[in-house]
Amino acid sequence: MKLLLKSRNIIKQVYSITPLVLVFVAALAFNKVRKTNNSESGYYPIAVKDTTEREKSIQKFKEVAKVLRHPRCINCHPSDNYPRQGDDMHKHLFNVQRGNDDRGAIGMKCISCHGASNNKYSGVPGAPEPDDPNKSRWHLAPLSMGWMGLNDAELGERLLNREMNGNMSPEDLVKHMEEDPLVLWGWNPGGDRAPIPIPHEEFMETLKEWVDTGAHVPKEDE
Repeated sequence: MKLLLKSRNIIKQVYSITPLVLVFVAALAFNKVRKTNNSESGYYPIAVKDTTEREKSIQKFKEVAKVLRHPRCINCHPSDNYPRQGDDMHKHLFNVQRGNDDRGAIGMKCISCHGASNNKYSGVPGAPEPDDPNKSRWHLAPLSMGWMGLNDAELGERLLNREMNGNMSPEDLVKHMEEDPLVLWGWNPGGDRAPIPIPHEEFMETLKEWVDTGAHVPKEDE
């Protein structure tokens, strides 16, 4: 009889512990899912408190996208192997191509013509490296960062997917667009080139507001 009672007590203890075990396992599983959906997994958009913030974020992104589609940006962010020129974004003259390192094909490297600043005699544009004002920074963005022909949803994914954007977080993108000399050249291109019409300071304010509200982008059906 004592053995039977002891067995029943053990069974009751097992049943009382089982729900706690299930809760613990579920918590571990949820935590694993949550971790795989953060910025380390590629696509970045972060959670916001309500739909109002998301809608505001998307509107800010659309303003940012207008700048990113300007010829001064698109010409260095083509979706193929040819840099572009001019406000009509025609292919670079002389059959200039991307090359294996985004800096031009062998014998036709970008820095062969493009220096650390605009050449006022030839009209050829240039921009310096951040850490060396005498070294040219002229090159194409990687093919994974090509923006030509993309809709808002596709452009947003390119910007936020760390596997496609050079492993940059939204905060890194802000720093890049605020400080990179090649980016800044778009607002002061020289010659008869049309600069990006929105002042850089205003653009940066919009970009930061987009990030601060969650860095959200439209879906394909929005």
